[in-house]
Amino acid sequence: MTFTLPALPYSYDALQPYMSKETLEYHHDKHHQAYVTNGNNLLKGTEWEGKSLEDIVKGSFGKNAGLFNNAGQHYNHMHFWNWMKPNGGGAIPGKLEKAIVSSLGSVEKMKEDFIQAGVTQFGSGWCWLAVQDGKVIITKTANGESPLVHGATPILGCDVWEHSYYIDYRNRRPDYVKAFIENMVNWSYVEEMFEAATK
Repeated sequence: MTFTLPALPYSYDALQPYMSKETLEYHHDKHHQAYVTNGNNLLKGTEWEGKSLEDIVKGSFGKNAGLFNNAGQHYNHMHFWNWMKPNGGGAIPGKLEKAIVSSLGSVEKMKEDFIQAGVTQFGSGWCWLAVQDGKVIITKTANGESPLVHGATPILGCDVWEHSYYIDYRNRRPDYVKAFIENMVNWSYVEEMFEAATK
């Protein structure tokens, strides 16, 4: 399997005012494209050539840092674009909301803890909602890692690398993560991933 850059599922200006056209152009067209290009070059001739993206990410973790970094970021971004939508946020679908409340106490608590995870991730990385042993958990990872390589299944991730927010928010990462969880999340896509993870 070779990596390809997916088209954005909305226009470049669709997430304004929370994420600008300029941020999406740089983030999608330059950063994600670089992970795809570098990932394809590093995949050639390895034992993971022809495997699924998830298998490449899991298999290269701890064994081939260069390939893992690019494949991991490709995997994360493939979902990241779909985890957002114009006029996002709002009500969380019933079954998913029930699981969040049961695992984390309340939707408000989940949002607070998710923001906290994003703010306290030192340097580059991601904050996550993931499913582990049937429960919804909040976690954070460095660089291109995801819950996928730590025994859990990601269902929502927010990219807290500076290129994801610096044009719009400068150093105000808390404002960016809050805007993401309140106004950009595509909860239908999160629900799809939750259902797949709890089958």
